[in-house]
Amino acid sequence: MSTPNVLTIAGTDPSGGAGIMADLKAFGALRTHGCAVVTAVVAQNTRGVAAVTQMTSQQVRTQLENLVDDVRIDALKIGMLGSAAVIETVADVLADHPALRGVPRVLDPVMVASSGDRLIDEDAVTALRERLVPEVDVITPNLAEAAVLLDLDDAPREASDDVARALVALGSGVLLKGGHGGGAKSDDVLLVPAESDEPARLSAPRIDTRNTHGTGCTLSAAMTALRPQRDSWAQATREAKEYVTEALAASGDLDVGRGDGHGPVHHFHAWW
Repeated sequence: MSTPNVLTIAGTDPSGGAGIMADLKAFGALRTHGCAVVTAVVAQNTRGVAAVTQMTSQQVRTQLENLVDDVRIDALKIGMLGSAAVIETVADVLADHPALRGVPRVLDPVMVASSGDRLIDEDAVTALRERLVPEVDVITPNLAEAAVLLDLDDAPREASDDVARALVALGSGVLLKGGHGGGAKSDDVLLVPAESDEPARLSAPRIDTRNTHGTGCTLSAAMTALRPQRDSWAQATREAKEYVTEALAASGDLDVGRGDGHGPVHHFHAWW
């Protein structure tokens, strides 16, 4: 097999810890060629987001269609989209472009900041839920994002089979991430009906570190990179979680930021 070409559709991060910067690092570390379509230019660092400049839906469409008209895409990941118009545009291209038929797709539904603040309005949430989720193979919400997708008043306290099944009813497989819960372990629940009717629990030790910036981006990117190289979502997801756990454990080898924020994980821990 030739080297897979994998695509991220997301926003930027000048500090290199999250967004398309994190995605491209994970793609490279996991032996794939990364491509990127920019949806937003984000001014952020390890301490937070200062400003966001959204691309228009036409700018996103032009980038995406121009890319796939030339480059074979073997898997794609969708991150921050921001507006209902951009979400609708990406959903339309995924549904209609012949070059993307059958391509494995991961959606990391970036909707809630670490502070708990909503990053997208209700119209965008509706478009994400109704238009985009059914167009992908796996979504990767954390507990707060699961609550938004399911219109719950409060986030679940842990990743559970029942919540995973409720998310699958929206039209996609799911990796429900429990990293924002408590306890000595970080437990996720994977349910991909195309592969199994039973949820699988993925467990890893919780790493004691502040360097968690971009963890969600990196996990979904790792799943995307590994899926063309593995036989199933289950295998790709388990290996992606192992990769992120090791990247968290090695994050102290980096020195990014002034120390009062959340530094990045070490994407190239196995190489340096």
